[in-house]
Amino acid sequence: MKRFFPLVFILTSVMQAQTLKSPNGKITVTFSAKEQLTYEVRFENKVVVDVSRLGFKLKDIGDFSNGFRVVGESRSSENTTWQPVLGEVSNIKNNYNEVVFNLLRDSDKRQMNIHFRAFDEGIAFRYEFPKQSNLNYFVVSEELTAFQLTEDYKAFWIPADFDSQEYVYNETPISKIDVDNLNLNNGIGMKSIATRYGVQSPLMLKSTTGLYVNIFEAAVVNYPVMHLAVDPKSYLFSALLAPNPLGEKAYLQAPYNTPWRTVMISKDARDIVGSKMILNLNEPSKIKETSWIKPMKYVGVWWEMHVGKSTWDYAGSQNAQNTGKELIASGKHGATTQNVKRYIDFAATHGFDGVLVEGWNTGWEDWFGNWKEDVFDFVTPYPDFDIKEITEYAKSKNVKMIMHHETSGSVANYERRLDRAFAFMKKYGYGAVKTGYVGRIIPRGEFHDGQTMLNHFNWVAERAAEQKIMVNSHESTRPTGYHRTYPNYIAAEAARGNEFNAWSSGNPPMHETILPFTRLLGGPMDYTPGIFEIKMSAYDAAKKEQVHTTLAKQLALYVTLYSPLQMAADLPENYERHLDAFQFIKDVAADWQDTKYLEAEPGDYLTVARKDKLSERWFLGAITDENARKTEISLDFLTPGVKYKATVYEDGKGAHWEKNPKSYAIKTIQVTSKSKLQLHLAEGGGAAVSIVPIP
Repeated sequence: MKRFFPLVFILTSVMQAQTLKSPNGKITVTFSAKEQLTYEVRFENKVVVDVSRLGFKLKDIGDFSNGFRVVGESRSSENTTWQPVLGEVSNIKNNYNEVVFNLLRDSDKRQMNIHFRAFDEGIAFRYEFPKQSNLNYFVVSEELTAFQLTEDYKAFWIPADFDSQEYVYNETPISKIDVDNLNLNNGIGMKSIATRYGVQSPLMLKSTTGLYVNIFEAAVVNYPVMHLAVDPKSYLFSALLAPNPLGEKAYLQAPYNTPWRTVMISKDARDIVGSKMILNLNEPSKIKETSWIKPMKYVGVWWEMHVGKSTWDYAGSQNAQNTGKELIASGKHGATTQNVKRYIDFAATHGFDGVLVEGWNTGWEDWFGNWKEDVFDFVTPYPDFDIKEITEYAKSKNVKMIMHHETSGSVANYERRLDRAFAFMKKYGYGAVKTGYVGRIIPRGEFHDGQTMLNHFNWVAERAAEQKIMVNSHESTRPTGYHRTYPNYIAAEAARGNEFNAWSSGNPPMHETILPFTRLLGGPMDYTPGIFEIKMSAYDAAKKEQVHTTLAKQLALYVTLYSPLQMAADLPENYERHLDAFQFIKDVAADWQDTKYLEAEPGDYLTVARKDKLSERWFLGAITDENARKTEISLDFLTPGVKYKATVYEDGKGAHWEKNPKSYAIKTIQVTSKSKLQLHLAEGGGAAVSIVPIP
């Protein structure tokens, strides 16, 4: 229940009044309005975030961070439980203490409130602009929020790029953060790096004494997502927001609540990766009837284009700037009626929910690189894609089709056509859409991470909800928990996914051990795991690219990287050669009633156990970085007195992510809650375990 304490006006004991503690008393946040608006965060009475600035610069108003006094405060606490539509657990506890400071600036009689919440795993704060007579419409020129750290933490960071999050993570001290030291020949097609000394949030940090700190945000609505400018010498991080074409950051109207700024703190990395604080800071679901929102496992016409077996475009050129050419079928087009039927058959045979098809619609011959306004209309199939026949065939096999809408960055065009595109989907029975935003944004001058685009991504989810359509966005802003409010926003990419392994320098073995501490804190990721044909030389002897994991680790990713939307991303024929290993992908659930983070160290390893929401089955995933690892896992999370059959999919003899990635072994053992599981993970390897009660 939520408890409110009476409104208190403070004239004495200022420091006590301006301090808020977490429910367990370990975290303290202190606020001050003396001269400058500031805050400080302590963990077990040790300063973690030293005195740091709060406030804004507002256009035509100027500095909006000083001259305020506290004219009132209200305190409350909450200790409730709520149920997500889809999630890692069936029940989420929301327990925090809160204080709201009411501020008044005597010089111009303008008001602002600051909300602080203290959870056991961290603190959050946001600004509120209440309705008032002399602050109605206003423009944010800069947000002055800062995070003054006290030591040279090890940081897991990617550059502050307003158009892409698809970078490999760097592991350096704060003092060594410098984009100029990076190799930017990394396969990213479009880069808009804001500053040499800038990083993206969420930013994962670790001190030399073993304290874990994470700086992030939650509930971003009508506002840019937050990057961080850094002073490597003083360890100061400051809010860095993508501007619009006029150089401004946000156009707002009071009343308005900004996104929450968050700082998670713990001595145990499992508390960070398992935190639900970001979700708790978002509004409850605005969709009343949610039975149509379901987890999905899918296959699709997708990976075969990445490995060069087929093409997105009908003419088969694989040239995204092939303008003005007559469309003559080459036989290389992937999205043909017959090929799609093959995937539908595979999905039906192996129990998958859906089939995604990319390259089904006209426009792929000239869609990238020219900042072109009208590319796709989202309703016109290529001549060799019979959508009616495919729909009827999929329905006869009890398989759902997933629509693909690549916008080529022309958001204005997509918004003009969105209602017709959704109507087209409903006509042919498509209940889910994968959206894409590759390229420079139209309206021209906007960034992917700016206010306009953030509003677009949220609006598409809201509009889709009206039509009972689930959304999986790619090349979008990275999520901040908004899928609690619109749970049909089932997944997003917004990070460097598995596809980069097919045609670039790839994702190093540590990559998947960092994502749960960064990108996935904001929401589920469509990482597209499950690649069995690890080396791209299988398709072209001249290719040197490969997936930087073992086959067993690809299985483990279905557990360690949470998503209610999971793709078996490889080609059907590659799975058919390894049906014993493929069994895990068929069996693994995508929606959970409980999750246990058993081991966690960012950049090194992660071990997770999850319980299927609809049964008593458990699934365990363990992954490591480039270093081999032996570990012993207690199974004390199992129900006492019950015997289980555990099927262990592990790295085989001589397995190595580069030298021998396809070596795997499968064994079956009987276990109970008293058992301990011995796992050996090869370099870049992993293990996946299904644990099923014995009748």
